[in-house]
Amino acid sequence: MLAIMQNAPSRNSAATLPVAIVHGSNAPHPTIPATSDSAATVAAALVPGEHHKGRPRSDKVHRAILDAARELLIRDGYTRLRLEHVAERAGVGKATIYRRWASKDELAQALLADLAAPVAIEETGDTRGEMLQAVLAPMRSMTETNFGPVIRALLSQIANNPALGDPFRATVVQARRDEVARMIARGIERGDLCPDADPDIATELLVGPVYFRLMFGGELDRDFAEKIVDNVMRGYGTERE
Repeated sequence: MLAIMQNAPSRNSAATLPVAIVHGSNAPHPTIPATSDSAATVAAALVPGEHHKGRPRSDKVHRAILDAARELLIRDGYTRLRLEHVAERAGVGKATIYRRWASKDELAQALLADLAAPVAIEETGDTRGEMLQAVLAPMRSMTETNFGPVIRALLSQIANNPALGDPFRATVVQARRDEVARMIARGIERGDLCPDADPDIATELLVGPVYFRLMFGGELDRDFAEKIVDNVMRGYGTERE
């Protein structure tokens, strides 16, 4: 499962966007601002089929195709997904899909780009609180949006199919790494975290448990997020127990 995150490019590579999160708590959630610019950048990076020039595409048709692909993917799984079935469910011709996306992989990339919400960790001056944002954002995305069932249906493909996994890691995953790296750097500067705190490992420690429970079961709630952060702080914090 961690192949999804471990094969991402280095933190210095250009990337955009992440995934957003939380569930099962009435407590107020941290504010996580998003920018439309980052969303557009990520979508462009993830979806090669959308770069074709020509007459403007119908937004209504585009939406119908993505909705149909999402419904069939969740119901049937990726290996049984067929573009002709997507076309039939969307009420369009198969050629209409091919004018937008050349393959099933490209359509799946477009679906991920459509569902992966842009997220930034708000700088609050509270390192632990910022870490909590980093866990809650993907958690909410998994449990409160369509991204959860779609990413569950695509995880094995993302791990093993470079045509789908490489763009996802270069955008969604790398953006999450970059965002956590900035948060870790702030924590080190404040003196809250050890100078040798590794941002890549921190990302996997904070976000990895969310994906593990998504796949293998367990509550994805605020209490779980708090426990993740507490344990990371024990390992990386300057005031270790």
